[in-house]
Parts: sequence; C-alpha cells; structure tokens
Amino acid sequence: MTAEDSFPVDSVPSLAAASDSVSRRIAEDLVALAPPGWHEMQAVFALTAVSESASVFFADEQGNPVQALPSEEVLAMVRRHREASAALPGGPWWRLLVSASASGEIVAEPDFGDEPFPDDHLWPPEVYRADLEAYPRTRLPVWLAAYIRHEDRQSRPPEQAAEQARAATLPPGIETTLPTLPLLVMRWAALAAAFVAARSPWGPRVLPALGLFEGAERSGSSLWLVPGDRAVLSGGVWNDPALDAVYNTGAPMPDLYAGAPGWVSNQLLNPRAGAGLLSFCYWWEGGRWYRGAAPSAGEVAAAIPAVWTGESAADIIASLAEEAGIGARNAAMELVLAAEHGQAERSMLVRLFGEQGDVDGALQQLLMAGAAG
Repeated sequence: MTAEDSFPVDSVPSLAAASDSVSRRIAEDLVALAPPGWHEMQAVFALTAVSESASVFFADEQGNPVQALPSEEVLAMVRRHREASAALPGGPWWRLLVSASASGEIVAEPDFGDEPFPDDHLWPPEVYRADLEAYPRTRLPVWLAAYIRHEDRQSRPPEQAAEQARAATLPPGIETTLPTLPLLVMRWAALAAAFVAARSPWGPRVLPALGLFEGAERSGSSLWLVPGDRAVLSGGVWNDPALDAVYNTGAPMPDLYAGAPGWVSNQLLNPRAGAGLLSFCYWWEGGRWYRGAAPSAGEVAAAIPAVWTGESAADIIASLAEEAGIGARNAAMELVLAAEHGQAERSMLVRLFGEQGDVDGALQQLLMAGAAG
C-alpha cells in the first residue's frame, strides 16, 4: 500500500479527505477504461467482509451502454476504501457509487443503506450477518435490520390464523379514525383516478377487489375487499420507530393480529408482512374497523391515501390538476362527491386534467371500483 492509498484514522475529517482522494483515484482508473465517444460512467461496488461485486458501465450521448471490467488494482483500492470507512461512527459502507463524465466531473458516494438496495446489489441475509461479525454496529437501517432479523414473525398463514383466532381471549380494538369502508373505497378510487390522469408513477391504484398505494417516500399499503362486506387494510411506514425498536433494540414485535378473525391471513396482507416491515393491520367486519396492537390509522397516515374526508381527498386531487386554485378545488370536490355516490363521469376528469391527461386510464380506475356511473 502506498502512502497515497493509506487512510489516516485519527479523525473523521482526515479520513474524509483521504477517502475523497482515493475515490478520485478509483474514478480516474475506471475512466482509463472508457471506450471512444463515451459521455458518462456509472460504477457500483457492493462489498461485505465475505462477498463483493462490481458493475461498471459507460454510455455515449445517446445512452447506449458498454460494460467494462475494473482492474484488480481498482478492486484493491475499493476494498481498502471500505476497510478504512469502518472507523466511521456508523461502520463501513455497503456500496460505493462512482460516476464520472467526459467533461471531467467525478462523484463518489458511499452508501450506508439509508434506502433499500436494488435487488441485484442485495446479498442474502447470512452475508450481512457475517459482515456484522467482522464489523459490529450499534444499529442498522430498519429495512436491512428487518431483512436479516424478521424470522417470518409477521407471517400469518391460514392455519396459524385460524388457530390464533380460536385461542384469542381478548376482543380486538375498534379503529375509529378511518372512514367507513364504502366511503374509503370510493375516495381511494377518486384519488387513484387523479394520479393516473396526472400520469404520476406514485399514488394509489385500483384493481378489482384490491386497492394499492405506494407513496413517494416509500410508505404504502394495500386494501383487499373480501366477500361478505369484509376487508383488510395493511401496510408499512418507512423507518417505523416501533420496528426500529424491534430489530435494533430487541423490543417485542407488536401483535398486529391480536383478536383478528381467521380470514385475516397472508393472502390479504400487504407484501411488507413477508419482509417483516408491516406497521399496521386493520380489518373491516360487521360495519366496523378493528385493529390489534397497531397504532391508530391517524398515526400511520403517511402509508394510507388521503381518504380521511372528502375534503382531504379533494385537496390532493386539486394539487395534481394543471390549473390550481379555487376552480380546481371545486372540480376536485365535485369528482370526490360523485365518486362517493358511484356517479363520477369522464367529463369531471377532463375538467381537471384536460384531454392531455390519461383520462381514459383514470376513468378505468373509477369503473373498477364502482365509482363511475
């Protein structure tokens, strides 16, 4: 190891300066592999104590990609970069993202897992456990802690659900902050129509018997409608403090299904349950919403569309319309009220989003929920 490649560890500022220097060396060595006519480079190194992967791509101005293989010298520098980052308070990075442009711009960003990794950069849980043995940490990001520690504790297969329902001794709590199921479904559909009309990749969506919602900040939920006037609304809040306590401090897992009937099982739960990231579960039966040891719906509002009142739904819809203001707000309220009575019309969507919006796709959302006449 040369003096230029070494890392002082006596202070975080000196470590950061050395890290920047070596990051630039890594990028410069990668740029030496660039094909003629390249415009930009993107490289990702995913490392743990027991595994590593590297992905390096160059692209021309048209975006056509060309893959390159980093040299062993570059990989050695990346390994030393990570080893040195273990001196940081939060422990070593999991990924190193390096980009460069033909104009000379270089950016290197260590990724400490603040957001989930793409599937192709995600190692099996045992790999991260081995890395934690080599580099112990006081805490992990909630998603990663759940990934390696959830142990299917939120899973509820039908047989287990039936057994728990028969053994239940206490009634479930009554959830009062949600609107009734019919209103919730119609407002969900009105919101879904607006997000589709606005061509937004985020927001709620509707399928027959199913409502889906993924927020821009990674919180989300699903609503399953079940014959017999029953439903399950479940989902997760990004970086849920309750789950943080479970996975990082050993707190007990909240019994989200306490008192739930046997039909509340995996088939009706949000996929977050399979990853141990479910924050809440509510079920509708006999004209009421119920919950186990979940917080009230108002406390996890970030994971639920703005279905609380007609006004809250209209506010969101109006904000998506091209022409904001009183006119858009009135038109949004008209759409919500019509949807609540199953009488929404295409012309209402056109008034808000014009023909340039995906009005036909939006109308399909309303039709699938029975919210359009």
